[in-house]
Amino acid sequence: MVRLPDVHDWRPLDVLTRFWRREQSLSHFLALLLIAVFLVPPFLPAGGGRRPISDLIFALLLVAGVRALYHWRIARQVLMPIAILVLSVDLASWVVPVPEAWIRVCVLLALLLLLLIVLAQTFRDGPVTHHRLLGAVAAYILLGVIWAEAYSLLEILRPGSFAGPIDVADGPRAWFYFSFTTLTTVGYGDVLPVHPAARSLAALEAVTGPLYLAVLLARLVSQAVSSDRGGASR
Repeated sequence: MVRLPDVHDWRPLDVLTRFWRREQSLSHFLALLLIAVFLVPPFLPAGGGRRPISDLIFALLLVAGVRALYHWRIARQVLMPIAILVLSVDLASWVVPVPEAWIRVCVLLALLLLLLIVLAQTFRDGPVTHHRLLGAVAAYILLGVIWAEAYSLLEILRPGSFAGPIDVADGPRAWFYFSFTTLTTVGYGDVLPVHPAARSLAALEAVTGPLYLAVLLARLVSQAVSSDRGGASR
């Protein structure tokens, strides 16, 4: 007898939690990330980066990701309260006045949590698959997005921290270009950090990019070797 899905199985949060627990979620998440970071922003009007519906989808995706890590006590006791707090401030900003700096801090913390979720799913026990490799790529792109948020926050707190063709009114997406050219150590030089804090952030990102790739390669090779040995010993 075929079991019909329970009505609770279709709740968005439950569906997204199951989404995160599958390896295929890493490939799907990378596709969504590429669209959100590289394809959509050029077609948005200036200053029109945020949308209530996109914030709500991001909130559900983040909370579901933390729920998928509930086998960790820290996820239940620490990560979920942080996620709910930062997302509450972000969503509340649509109905009540909230300082822009607060919003940027909350989004930055939420992105850091999302990075943790992606890395946890990428490097969990098991064989190295192409889905996990794509998850590692997604984490790399998230690093660029996180630094873009950090640059946006710094410019709010210390206006004039950067020199060059940056439209500050465009929000964090205005910093994607500078962030990714710094993360990949390309550095075209058209945007320059002039404040000491901006220079420190840019230098740290330039170090993080190659370091992440080196650690990623070593971790994936080690995990693949361990998985092969485990399979051979059975």
